[in-house]
Amino acid sequence: MYAIVEIAGQQFKVVKDQKVFVHRLQTEEGKQVAFDNVLLIGDGEKVTVGAPAIDGAQVGAKVLKHLKGDKVIVFKKKRRKGYRVKNGHRQSLTEIIIESIAASGAKKAAPAKATVKAEPKVEVAAPKAEAKPTAKVEATQDLNSLTVAELKEMAKAKGIEGISAMKKADLIAALS
Repeated sequence: MYAIVEIAGQQFKVVKDQKVFVHRLQTEEGKQVAFDNVLLIGDGEKVTVGAPAIDGAQVGAKVLKHLKGDKVIVFKKKRRKGYRVKNGHRQSLTEIIIESIAASGAKKAAPAKATVKAEPKVEVAAPKAEAKPTAKVEATQDLNSLTVAELKEMAKAKGIEGISAMKKADLIAALS
């Protein structure tokens, strides 16, 4: 059984008991970590593809150690200009070992997203109720925010003639 899982912004094809070097994780050495962003699970002939992730799938791993990768030299030069810059970089890595791949049984934290979506709907509904008495002021402000092309389309739909010579202020006056 294998899985394609997203770990720290990168996608890895993993199998049980495989050691993987990933970008530094904020987990202590020896601790267990679970990744629930599983994109694909293959079990012999049976392949399950997520859209984009598989609900309930989880990959369990154990953090072995934190280390730094090999040094990478970045050398820049422009010929005949005397420009030379040499930089080095060592990536911070975490070595993990894959302990389990579960196709179902994991739960995602979906209720947190639902509460975030509910709040803007309440906020949007309140200003609409207050704005009903001042409909003309709001209508002119809405027309001011539109472009001339959009105003011309609205005037054309209402049957106003001579819109090609009108400026934005004339279009707003004709539409209100």
